Formats: sequence, C-alpha cells, structure tokens
Amino acid sequence: MPVTSQRGTLMPASPIRKLVPLSDSAKARGIKVYHLNIGQPDLPTPQIALDALHRIDRRVLEYSPSEGNLSLREKLAQYYATFDIHVSAEDILVTTGGSEAVLFAFMSCLDPGDEIIIPEPSYANYMAFAVSAGAVIRTVPSSIDDGFPLPRVEEFEALITPRTKGILICNPNNPTGYLYSQREMLQIRDLVKKYDLFLFSDEVYREFCYTGSPYVSAFHLKGIENHVVLVDSVSKRYSECGIRIGALVTKNKEVRQKVMKFCQARLSPPLLGQLVAEASIDAPRDYMQEVYEEYLGRRNFLVDGINKIPGCYSPIPMGAFYTLARLPIDDADKFCAWCLESFEYDRQTVFMAPASGFYTTPGLGKDEVRIAYVLNRHDLAKALLVLRKALEAYPGRTLPG
Repeated sequence: MPVTSQRGTLMPASPIRKLVPLSDSAKARGIKVYHLNIGQPDLPTPQIALDALHRIDRRVLEYSPSEGNLSLREKLAQYYATFDIHVSAEDILVTTGGSEAVLFAFMSCLDPGDEIIIPEPSYANYMAFAVSAGAVIRTVPSSIDDGFPLPRVEEFEALITPRTKGILICNPNNPTGYLYSQREMLQIRDLVKKYDLFLFSDEVYREFCYTGSPYVSAFHLKGIENHVVLVDSVSKRYSECGIRIGALVTKNKEVRQKVMKFCQARLSPPLLGQLVAEASIDAPRDYMQEVYEEYLGRRNFLVDGINKIPGCYSPIPMGAFYTLARLPIDDADKFCAWCLESFEYDRQTVFMAPASGFYTTPGLGKDEVRIAYVLNRHDLAKALLVLRKALEAYPGRTLPG
C-alpha cells in the first residue's frame, strides 16, 4: 500500500470543524444544536450585493484575470482609503478567500524551514498554511488572565534565529477578540525593522472594533511599507463567507510578482464572487452601522452571561466577534465532544470550538473554548442556559458539587 505524505500527517485538524460529524449525529437524533463554533455570520448579506447577483446576465462565465478584476481592485483601494490605508489597485491581488491570501503570502515569502513568530492563541489555519509551505511556527503565548495583550518584546526576541522571516498578527484578533494598541503596533514595527522581517497582518475584522482605541493597520506604521503583507476578506464584514473573495495587499513589488505566479497557477479567483464583492463595497453606511451595533450588543450579552455562570470567565473582547472563555472543566476537547455526543437539555445542546486547537504549545487552552457570537440574542440566551446545564452535568467538572 502506498505511503501517504508526512505533510498530511503534520496538518492539524480544524478545531472549528473537526467535531462536525458529532454535531450532524446530534441533529439526526432530533437535537437542536446551537453553533457557537464557527465564524459564520447570520446577519443578511447587503441587499445591493444580492441584487448584483440576481442581475448577472452572461452567456459565458469566463476566467477572470489571475490577479482579480481591475474594477474590484480599484474599489478595494477606495475602501481601504476610508481607513487611511493608501494603496493602489496594483498593490492588491484578489484571492479565493482570506485563507488563500495567507497561503500565498507564506509560499511567496518563506522557504521550507523558515520560521514565523505568532502570538498565541491564534487562528488555527495559520498553522495549517505554514505546514503547507514547509514553514515553522514559533509562538509567544498571551494569557486570558490579562485579556490576551501582545506578549513582551523580549519574548519575541528570544525566538528570533537566522531562519526567522516574519511576524504574523491578526488585528482585531481571532480567536481572542483582542485589539492591538498603537503602542503595541509600534513595538511590532520596531521588531520588524530591527530584524528585517516581513509583517503578515490579518485585518479581516477591522470593521468590528468596540473600544475608543483606534484600529491601527500595519499600513499605518511608518518605515516598514515594503515589509507589510496585509490579508483581507469580504466574508465577515458583508456576511459573504460563501463567495470566497479575499485579498492580499502589499507595496512590495517582489512579493507581488511571486504571489502572482501562484495566482496564475490556480488560474483565477471566483468570477461570480468578485461581482458580488464589488457591489458590496457600495453597501450603505447604515448597513455597516446596524451590523456593528448588533455584534456589539451580542458581545455584551454573551460575555455578561458567561461570567455569571459559576467558574466561568471571559475577558471582554475589543474586536471581531469571538471570545475565548475559561470553563470549570478538565479538558475542553472532551467537554465539547461530550456536549454533542452525550448531553442534551430540553432537546438542545451547544457546539463550541476547543481552544487547544488555537494554541501550538502543548497543554495551553486545555480548559478554554472559543465562542463565536454569530447567533441572535434570543438564541444566545438559550445557548447560555444549555451551557450552564451542561457544566452542571459534566462528569469532568472541576468545581465542587
């Protein structure tokens, strides 16, 4: 029998999706499952985007340019300018979701064995894309006890070797909801300059910042313009996960040239998705404001509810639409599986993502879960009740009684 690849063995399973078979089985038994595991927004896609989809009247659904339609890239440049990010259409390559932007960034900037430093916990698929590129992830841990701030500069420097090629951040952060301050971003800038590194910056959640502190893009940092590779996606801000449209943005011409080769190899990003995404950029401001206010209200409701459950703790996330919560349990992987396999309350259960999958360091996040507040407040209230009942019944609870 042929031997399969070591790369496939090293590829981590998604903590967000690996329990889907258990969820499907629960549903088959007639159990209502509250999906808190995945960042799939439930809010409506902008009507202007749906109208554009309905108006598509083509006899041929052709390839688009490998770098994406020029009209979309021009519209994206205008959108970024509203955040004081000044780039041109030629600085932007359209990708098949933000995921492909991360993968192409790694493939274009890193050789096998090269290292990148990432604060953990971090989005689990970064690790998968690093494996795909043959790169090595080095992590600096942040802590739930102080809300997951940027680790100290000294912790980054302790990891830097001759193979270190870059730092990756997600701002606002998935999975923690942390928003990096200007001071923290300047510290990152200084590290990037001092050690001549790439700065990979995932800024998909820029629309969702819930604090008076400003959103600081990597492109706002002076003196490292050619070091920055920004990752973006329309999936979250317009509730368009299914159209698979993202972007890689960089002023580094050499990086763009190399990314373009990977773009050409996969031929083109989705044509219909680009047409919808381009229309979405013209969504009225009140659409974005309503979405923002809804997530803000959900955040407040969910975090308050979690912190009222005995033994539970969630810091207040300052951005995105996730939080990491510590639960009074022995093992989050076991607990999340148990909720789907062995527990129900009034024919209901909850589906959460074990936080261990967002950490690289073994043992970290063992009693934490990531919760996405992408359900309406009525369903969030039911999910919180079910979570409370599950914690009361779980055999591996760590609270007395």
